[in-house]
Order: sequence, then structure tokens, then C-alpha cells
Amino acid sequence: MGKPPKKKSLADKVRKTKTSSQIKNNAFEVKINRKKFDVLGRKSKHDVGLPGVSRSKAINKRKDTLLKEFRLKNKANKFVDRRFGEYDTKMAPEDKILQRFALERQRTQAKKDIYNLNEEEELTHYGQSLAEIEKLTDMVDSDSDSDEKGLLSAELTASNFGGGGGLLRKKRPGENDEDESQKHKSRQELIEELILKSKQEKRERQSQKEEAQELTEKLDQEWKSIQNLLVHKTPKAERMEEPEKPKLDDYDVMVRELGFEMKAQPSEKLKTPEELAKEERERLQKLEADRLKRMLGDVEENATQKQSHLSADDLNDGFILDNDDRKTLSYKDGKWNSDGGEEEGQEGEEGTGGEEEEDDEDGEDDGSGVDDEDDEEEEDEGEGGHSDLDSDQASGAEDEEEEENDEGEEEAAKAKPALSEEERKAMQEAAKAELPYTFAAPESFSDLKALLDGHSAEKQRLIVERIQKCNHPSLAAGNKAKLEKLFGFLLEYVGELAMRTPPELATVNIFIPQVYALCQLFPAAAHKVMQSLLGDSAHSMEESIEVKGRAAFPGLDMMIYLKIVALLFPTSDFRHPVTTPAFVYISQALTKCPVTSLESLSAGLVLCSLAVEFVSLSQRFVPELINFLLGLLHMAVPADTCTGYSVVPPFKQQGKASKLLLLSDAEASNSWSRKAIPLTSVHRVTAIRFMMVIVSCFRLSVLHTCLDLVKRCTLLYRQLPSYVQIFQPVRTLLAKHLPVQSYPSSLQELHREILEAIPETPSKHAPLVFEKKKPIPLKLLEPKIVQVLDYGKKRGNTKEERERERLKHKYKKEFKGALRELRKDTRFLAQAKLSDIMSRDAERKRKVKELYGSLATQEGEWKALRMKKRK
Repeated sequence: MGKPPKKKSLADKVRKTKTSSQIKNNAFEVKINRKKFDVLGRKSKHDVGLPGVSRSKAINKRKDTLLKEFRLKNKANKFVDRRFGEYDTKMAPEDKILQRFALERQRTQAKKDIYNLNEEEELTHYGQSLAEIEKLTDMVDSDSDSDEKGLLSAELTASNFGGGGGLLRKKRPGENDEDESQKHKSRQELIEELILKSKQEKRERQSQKEEAQELTEKLDQEWKSIQNLLVHKTPKAERMEEPEKPKLDDYDVMVRELGFEMKAQPSEKLKTPEELAKEERERLQKLEADRLKRMLGDVEENATQKQSHLSADDLNDGFILDNDDRKTLSYKDGKWNSDGGEEEGQEGEEGTGGEEEEDDEDGEDDGSGVDDEDDEEEEDEGEGGHSDLDSDQASGAEDEEEEENDEGEEEAAKAKPALSEEERKAMQEAAKAELPYTFAAPESFSDLKALLDGHSAEKQRLIVERIQKCNHPSLAAGNKAKLEKLFGFLLEYVGELAMRTPPELATVNIFIPQVYALCQLFPAAAHKVMQSLLGDSAHSMEESIEVKGRAAFPGLDMMIYLKIVALLFPTSDFRHPVTTPAFVYISQALTKCPVTSLESLSAGLVLCSLAVEFVSLSQRFVPELINFLLGLLHMAVPADTCTGYSVVPPFKQQGKASKLLLLSDAEASNSWSRKAIPLTSVHRVTAIRFMMVIVSCFRLSVLHTCLDLVKRCTLLYRQLPSYVQIFQPVRTLLAKHLPVQSYPSSLQELHREILEAIPETPSKHAPLVFEKKKPIPLKLLEPKIVQVLDYGKKRGNTKEERERERLKHKYKKEFKGALRELRKDTRFLAQAKLSDIMSRDAERKRKVKELYGSLATQEGEWKALRMKKRK
């Protein structure tokens, strides 16, 4: 038999109840995570505490939101205090009062300004501005209406306010008989006569005033028309007696000079590239049509005026004034001072003799024309004359003179004799020899070569430039494909120029801007062309290595292409579709191409310079570059054995080719001067091999270039951790094996700088080694993984079906949660409604009970009073 269940002791029950009460009453047992902001509808994952805490929070949230909406439902009346700052707890009461007072004043001021007239509009009356009329500049008219506004005549005042004593008084002796007729008129008739009389007088005064105003305006207009004729000029003798005017200071002189300077004119709007291309093509077509006319001898249009030649790249922005006859205006001693004033005066005397004679007859001064003009301008400014009208008349006279001159030139041009037959033939020959202005885009490389052959380098550049302008992509639909082909043809032509004997490098240099412009227009096509060129050259090098075991250095054309790659495309990118293959090609050439001649030495130095240029920004380490420079320096060492460094392919430690840079002529060091190695040395060094002095100077130049590249590499890779280990073999060769004493002083100085840049003591960093390969693990059979089904339900085999099932599950979960919350909200509202009903019923019961109590009290009092009356 089992043991009977152990009864719980009273202490356990007390402990249990005590624990729950302690938890409820002890604030340290409740954990509440506070939030910065309360967002409606957001679920908090960190509300941790007692079980009733989250429920009470939900009820409080419903009271703050749902219950308030229920209370305010179907209630339109709502009092909102809209006074400024009423709900702003941060503002002080005094600030609120001040702001409210300011807003009230603004509101009243805005109401007053509703019917104000617009100040920007100028109101006029009879052609005069009301603003000027309000200045009270007009003469005061004693009979004006403004003076009598609101006033009545003496008779009318006496008749109305004097009791009629003036009108109904007795006739005195000497008065007219007209007063006798007034005795028989009533008071109302007399008043009406007075009113009619006052109105008639008012109309007469108004008409007189209008007539006077019209006469005044007419007089003003007539005065303006004759005012210019009445300008008074004082004689020179009287003017000399006048006191001298004070001289202007420097500031006033400068201000007046700036007033007569040429003002900046608005420029034309900027044009789009499409508009510029269209205008340029139209200009070239017009020039080509003119050239064809001159070839045919058609010179009718050009007989009167010779056309100046404009190149295709002319921006048409030359605005140099060849014949500028304008005079410089300035001040001197408070008067006008213009350059060539005496000449102007002389011309004025010759050209306007009649006017001067008239002045003499009038008794005016016979001074120079310049002084007279200056004095007249000063007097006009002082008297406020119509100087603008004078300037307009003067400008009109100048325009008439210019028109007469133009007509005279046209008549003179028409009168010119026609060209002779010899001149016509010479002009035709010059037009035929002139370069055409329009070209069609070449369809093949042979077409481009036919266009460019036989012309100078500058004309070739001009032809290519005109091809681009006449076939701009914005002018026609197929021009883009034509110019993309032109980019490939230009590169091919550049390569052909580089491989000619001698190479035409000057022409190649002229074509580089054209190649760059096409690359900027069509970068995708430029990428494809350069990739194909590099790919073909790399493929031919690999074939040569497979067949012969070695490959020759790239030709001068490939060197030019690599230089163009460095100019057109970014070399600092980690990976680029053009520069990365070019960089790999240079590294492969430095590794696989052996150095067997002076030409190959020059080619290797060109490749090294290109490699340094490629990594100058990215500072990428190139081991092939360091090995190649070390091999070149080994060719200048006289000993066959090398200690402290090792020579790697494509160089050999011993052999005939290992002494190419060994200096054989000691006298060459004295006659050598530093010169740059030309690119043409890739082809023609062998031709001068029999001249020992020249060959020795060439070797010294190669050594100088090699040492200079080593110095640049030391500066480039100084930040590498293994910097000393990389350049330690180079330092050993330079310090112990290279015969520097027989070299010129510039080479010795460069040698010393390199040794100072490379420290002698090696660093503590571990040398670079190849990473060891991990052993290949044994092949293991992977177990078959079967997906376990959850809750006996099948899941979809594909990813889309699993995603659909997940969304369905999430939808059901959210739907259930929303339904649960809606039920809770409905239950809460039902409880609120029930509590309202119960509170209203309780209040009604309380009031009924109070009424019953009051009625019972009244009934008792009434019964007591009744019993008392009975007694």
C-alpha cells in the first residue's frame, strides 16, 4: 500500500499567501521596463513583470484611446481654447500676454488696411499725379471749393439760423425795387432761389478754374518746345569774372569716370552640344559650298567683298577692334579731358564753319570746339536742360551719317571692275588646292588611309576633326556607328605610323586628342577595340612562347597602344576591363621576353616606364619590374659570378648577352651628357653599333634611366612591410659589384641617393613565401539528408511553395490576433456601457429615495400641524 498523501501544513499555506501578497506589495519584486515613447498599436517585447501588469496596461491603453473615442462619438459640440500659447507649458504667463497683445494689434491693423489703395500704382487727375497735387504746389484760389466746403452764404445763414430777420426786414430808403417783389414770395421760395444762386456761382468758378488749368498746360507745352532755342550762353569775358568752381576730389572724379565706362552687355544663352554640332556642320557646309563656287569660277558674290578664311576649329569669338576711334573720357582739374581734343576741335572748325560764323555774328566766343562743348554741358547740367533730347538728336545725326557712308561704300563696291581671266584661274587653282570642309565618314581603314595620305600632320588632324563634326551622333541616326568604327580605324592608323621607317611620332602625338575625344563619346566601343588589340598581341606572344620557348619584345606600335591605354582609362582601379589586361601583358613581356640586343634593352626600359606609370597611384607591387631592373644592372657588372643576389629569367648570369651594358670605352664618360632615350631606339640602335663612342654613350643613358627607375620604385614602395627584403639584392649589386668609379658624376650621384634610400640592415619581417597547399582529404560519402515533416503536414518541395505556406501561416496568426483584440475591445466597451447604465440607475434610485424621504418628511410635518390644529 502506498503512503497516504502528505497534508500541507498551515505554515506552507501561510507562506504561499504571504509570498503572493509580498510580491504585490513589494515594489522591488516588480520589474518594469520603461519606454521613451508610447506608440499606439506597437507591441512591446520587453514588458516583463507580474501577470496582472500587462493586463492593466492594456486596460489603461483602451481607456486612453477606445473609451475616449466612445465618449466623443456623435458629439459635435466641443470647446477648444484657441488662445495663443494656452497649451504651451514652457511659456511664461507674461510672454503669453505679450504675444496675444501683439497678435491682436496685427489683426486690427490688417482690418484697417483692407481698403487701402495700392501704393505701387500712380493715380492721376487731368494728367497730373495726385501725389504732386497733395504737395500743395498749386496756387491757392480764394474761390476754390475747398475753402467753402461745409460753409453757407451769409444770406442763407441769416435766413435759416437768424430767424429770417435778414430776409423779412423792412425796406430801407435807397434800396432797389427788387426787394419789393420779395415781400410777396414765401420763405421756401426765397431759400430755393438762394440755393440755385449758390450752385450757379459754384459752376462758374469750376469752369473758370478748368479753363485756367488748360491754358497753363498749353503754355507749358509751348515753352518746352522753344526752351532749347532760348539757351543763354554768357560771354567768355563774363565767365572769367565768375568765381572759380571748387575742384572735384579724387572720389568724385573716379565716380564720373566709371559712369562713362562701357557697360557689360548680356551674353547669349548657352547652347546644347546638339545645337553647337548642328551650327558647326552648317558652317562647314557653307564654307564648302563657297569653295566649290570658287573652283567653278563663280565670283559674283565675292567681287565686292573678300571673304576671310575661317578654320574648322575656329570658335568665331574674335572681337578685336582694329580701328577703334573712340576717345578716352577723363577729368582734369574739374573739367573734361579727352585724348585728341585738339584734333577734334580742328575737325569741328573745318566741318562746321557755318555754325562758328553764326556764333561769331551773335557775339559769342571763338574758342576751341572742345571747350565750348564742355561749357555747354556744364550749363545744361546746372540749368536742368533737356540734355537727353540733345543726345537723341546727336545720335540720330550720327546714324544718318553712318547710313550715308554705308551707301557710299556699296556704290563704290558695285563700281569695282570684275576679275580678270588670270585672276579667276588663280583663284580656281587656290580653291582646288584648299582642303575640303566636309568629309564623309570612312567605311574601312583603306578609306581613312586614302583621305589622310599625302597631307601634312596638321592637315590630317584637321581632316579627322571635320569628319567628327560633320558626322556628330546628334545629327543623324547612323552617325554613332560610323564614329565608333572611326575610333578603331584611327588606332590602326596610329599603329601604322609607329611602324614606318622612320616612325612618325609627331603625327601620332597630334592624333591623341582626337582618340581621347572619341573614347569619351563611345566608352563601350573603345573598351572593345582596346581589348581586341591587347588580346591579339597577347595571343601571338603565347603562340611564340609555345613554339620557340621565347618571345620577342612588342613592337613600337604596341608600346604606343599601351601608352594610349594609360591616357584613356583609369590605372588605379583594382580591376578594369582594359587596364588590367594591359598590366598583365606588360608583366608577361617583362618575364618571357629575353634581352639579347640593345633594341630589346630599349623596349624593356619602355615597358618598365609604363609599368611604373600604371602603379604610380595604386602603389601596387610588381615583382616582374624589380627583377627586370636587377637583370639590367647585372649586365653592367664585369664579373661573371654574383654574390648576394640571384639573376632570374629572362636574364642569364653568364653569356654574351649578359655584358650588353658593360662600358668598353672609358673616354665616353667624359663626353657623355644626359639625354632622354628616344622611342625610335627600339629599331635603329643596331645601325650605329660600329661606332663605339656612340654605343658607350647609349649604354650610359640606359644605365641612367635604369637607376632613375630604381629610385622611383624605392619611393613608390617605401610603405611596404617587406621594403628592405625587396630591394636588398639591388643594394648589394650597387654597393659591391657595379663599377661606379668609371661612370660620370651624375650617375655616381644617383647611385649614392639609391643607397641612402635603401637601409643596409634588413627588417625583422618574415620574407614572403608561397603558401603551403593543404593535403587533399579522402573522398567521403555524404549522407542523404531527408527533411523531417512537422506535425504530420507535407511541405512543398520548391522554395516558392514553402514561402507560400509561411505566408499563409503568418496570415492566420495575424488574423487570429486581430480577432482576439477586437473581441477584447468589444468586451471592454460592453463593460463600459454596463457601468454607465448601472451608475445612471444608482443615481436615479438615489434621487427617488431622496424625493420619497422629502415627501415623507413633508407628510409628517403636515400631519403634526393638523393634529396641533385639532387640539
